[in-house]
Amino acid sequence: MRPIQPSISNTQSQRFLRLQQPSISIWNVPLLLFICLFLNTQSSFSQENEKKATQDTVRRPKIGLVLSGGGAKGFAHIGVLKVLEEAGIKIDYIGGTSMGSVIGGLYASGYNAAQIDSIFKKTNFDELINDYIPRSSKNFYGKKNDELYAIILPFSNFRIGIPEALSKGMYNYNLLSSLTRNVRHIRDFNKLPTPFLCIGTNIETGEEVLLNKGNLVQAMVASAAFPSLFTPVEIDGKLLVDGGVVNNYPIKEVRNLGADIIIGVDVQDDLLNRKGLKNATRILVQITNLQSIDKMKSKIKDTDIYIRPDIRDYGVVSFDKGEEIIRKGEEAAFAVYEKIKSLTDENHFYKKPKLKIGTDTLQIKKINNDKLDNYTKEYIRGKLRFKPGSTITYDDLKTGINNLNATQNFSTISYCLEPDGDQDDLDLTLQENPTQTFLKLGLHYDGLYKSGILLNLTHKKTLLKNDVTSLDIILGDNFRYDFNYYVENGFNISFGFRSRLNKFNRNVTSNFNNLPKENVETNQINVDFTDLTNQAYFQTIFVQKFLMGGGLEYKYLKISSPTLADIEQVIEKSNYLSVFGYLKYDSFDNKSFPHSGLYFSTDLQTYLTSSNYTKAFKPFSTAKAEIAFAGTLYKKATFKIGTDAGFNIGSDSVPFFDYIFGGYGFNKINNFNYFYGYDFLSITGNSYIKADLTVDYEIFKKNHVNISANFANLGDDIFTTTDWISMPKYSGYAVGYGLETIIGPIEIKHSWSPEMSKNFTWFSIGFLF
Repeated sequence: MRPIQPSISNTQSQRFLRLQQPSISIWNVPLLLFICLFLNTQSSFSQENEKKATQDTVRRPKIGLVLSGGGAKGFAHIGVLKVLEEAGIKIDYIGGTSMGSVIGGLYASGYNAAQIDSIFKKTNFDELINDYIPRSSKNFYGKKNDELYAIILPFSNFRIGIPEALSKGMYNYNLLSSLTRNVRHIRDFNKLPTPFLCIGTNIETGEEVLLNKGNLVQAMVASAAFPSLFTPVEIDGKLLVDGGVVNNYPIKEVRNLGADIIIGVDVQDDLLNRKGLKNATRILVQITNLQSIDKMKSKIKDTDIYIRPDIRDYGVVSFDKGEEIIRKGEEAAFAVYEKIKSLTDENHFYKKPKLKIGTDTLQIKKINNDKLDNYTKEYIRGKLRFKPGSTITYDDLKTGINNLNATQNFSTISYCLEPDGDQDDLDLTLQENPTQTFLKLGLHYDGLYKSGILLNLTHKKTLLKNDVTSLDIILGDNFRYDFNYYVENGFNISFGFRSRLNKFNRNVTSNFNNLPKENVETNQINVDFTDLTNQAYFQTIFVQKFLMGGGLEYKYLKISSPTLADIEQVIEKSNYLSVFGYLKYDSFDNKSFPHSGLYFSTDLQTYLTSSNYTKAFKPFSTAKAEIAFAGTLYKKATFKIGTDAGFNIGSDSVPFFDYIFGGYGFNKINNFNYFYGYDFLSITGNSYIKADLTVDYEIFKKNHVNISANFANLGDDIFTTTDWISMPKYSGYAVGYGLETIIGPIEIKHSWSPEMSKNFTWFSIGFLF
């Protein structure tokens, strides 16, 4: 307790009396008495204030909160914060490591415990750990690539590598960026609503790094970058990982901020024996804990109120047990509640207000990034989908960052928002991925193409900036390939070249080629089908959402039947030259099992000339359009409803490009389409209209049961009459089970149609290719 200094009022009174003493008269006595009385009153008042201030100093010590790391065990910090708030404790300083830095950073930004609890309950930690990128944020080329390959590995100098971590942590970065929008311009953590610091580890030197300045989001992400789970974060030239490796309990650093009393929450693991070290995660945690557990012994002694929740039954990835762990934190805090309560009284009871979150809207004045070797500014802005001078939301910003992340062109992505007048400048930090070649693998089986193993080699910057070259080789029952070269120029015109070969042997409808029926009952004929297609095309982003493009196509089509005896074996063997155009939009959150989104596509193709093997070719066009919508009925029940239509314009000279329906689970080419209740490629016509509906229920995580129905009118020139609006000529139904796996969806569907005497069961395994 500091000594009470003499009252300034007493000193002034004594000095005044000495100066006035020689000239005292009877007339001055009343005045002097009044002055003395006034000054003595002031002196008493001053002493009372001084006494009260002294008492305040005693009763209101500066309280520091230390939150350790522990992965999902860090949920217990939320429970402790709830109890501290219930006791009326005001936290003056916060220090944290790993998960403690994330929760501590949010609390220091102004959130109260209830708000943080709500945030964590809404967070999908599976998506956080896996760095989930919403499908709707990817461009069409990215969607195609992401829905083909089960495994993607770096490939250099004919050697296969492994990724440096499971996740770049962009999901976490985007989430924290949005949550800390109120303090996005603060670069000194002492100026946060509650002064804050966190700890990182320099992975190159093993040194501890104190993070108390700079970009708050980047500091929290660096402190929580668990080795092998999240990639290291570079700050000021230092490559940082989880601070728990060197200092999982920054008590000394918080005392240095000015804390008189330390409340510490310890959620780190104890060392496990060999029976407990059953997986890679536990072994990694054990390694990081080897030093910190020993250091904790002395740090516990220096903690005024030490709180250690009983969370031995939970692991660092037990995010699904969040509510239970929060309760454990509450229980541990209540166990020392009397000590906590002794830090305050009714005169200093503090109730932390609910943070009023700032506007979600951002005015982006400039977009800044260092010059890149292989990618232009137009490419970056095209991926962001907004330009300087745009008004965006944090969701728009997240989508743009996800677009950049999905390209795999950048090993590091970070950003901050700097004030520029009443607007913000977006400062991007991008490090190009040194690996430019990738080996990708996939598996698939369906009833049309049969089994296939997909091998892909992808290379960036083959000829030009922003380009990507990709070659798919499909080995199995039917050899196929798909070659792509694509140069993406953002909002400017992009262009590419594609060559693909498709082959299969299958019974198809004889109406497909106007040939005699081999099987009268099924109206089918067995054919070998070969389609070689080469396209040169251009495309661009239209109104920032639609993909619009067109190009020139050369196609070689060969159809033969090995079982025909009375006519020539080769049915078709022609080359075709055509021009095409398209407009597409796709915001489905999942291609196979969508919960939400809209899909729209329209295509027009004009066949100009042919080598004319059948001697019947005349120029003609095909046009088709499709629209589908997905939504949630309740909880885990979803629906998808769609309709599509197509027709020929001009000559009917080439039936091989008619619309042909039947089957499910194959990679659709030309005008082939699914239709429940009918076998593969079994009904055909030059025009059609179709509607379909699927209701899906996720019975367990990633396990789906569904029921589907489709109806169609299909035939020749149905739009020239009223046939297209008559009762559906074709209908079919299906019940199915689907499982989302690392190799793609595994599905089984049993289908039937009232028009058919036979039912069909289809299997589809893996991504479609």
